[in-house]
Amino acid sequence: MNGMTKAERTKQFILETAATIYNEKGLAGTGVDDILAATQLTKGCLYSHFENKEDLTLQVADYLLKKTCEGMKKVLGGPGTAKEKIFAYLDFCKTPLRPPIQGGCPTFNMAVESDDNLPVIKQKVSEALVKSQKLLAGLLTEGIRKNEFKASLDEEAFSFKMLAATEGGTVICRSMNTNKPMQGLIKSLKEELESYSLPVKA
Repeated sequence: MNGMTKAERTKQFILETAATIYNEKGLAGTGVDDILAATQLTKGCLYSHFENKEDLTLQVADYLLKKTCEGMKKVLGGPGTAKEKIFAYLDFCKTPLRPPIQGGCPTFNMAVESDDNLPVIKQKVSEALVKSQKLLAGLLTEGIRKNEFKASLDEEAFSFKMLAATEGGTVICRSMNTNKPMQGLIKSLKEELESYSLPVKA
């Protein structure tokens, strides 16, 4: 937060604090009083940074989706081959009970809640999911181009399968209060991707 004005720091503090509450209680389940209690700020201070509750909700949604996308980019942007980066992403998804953001995956949480009620947030979630799939598909395409994977690998279909499986698996595992099924799912996805792997040339 270095270089930020006091007003900017306060707004960032509100967003960070509100993000956790929204992600745990839901968009509709979070009230202004929840934010005020957590931040210890007055309503006047809150509304000097946000026009109204809807503006706060939209900005929190942007913050959560951006943070999720940045986390994914960081994992996929690490060192190694395309396969190693994909495996790193799958390993990142292995422990749904210890998510990087408290309350679980914000993208999935918002996708479920905004389906028919919040069209603006639904659109934001849709764009975030498309970006995530493109990141995964891009790595698979890179792997095919560099002869890591067979040309028969359908990068669009497999990237969607990974995203759908890990997002859905996260919610189910959190409901069941166990990481174990996700670990079996990750193992299965890795084995399937391995079936498309080509031998590394010396």
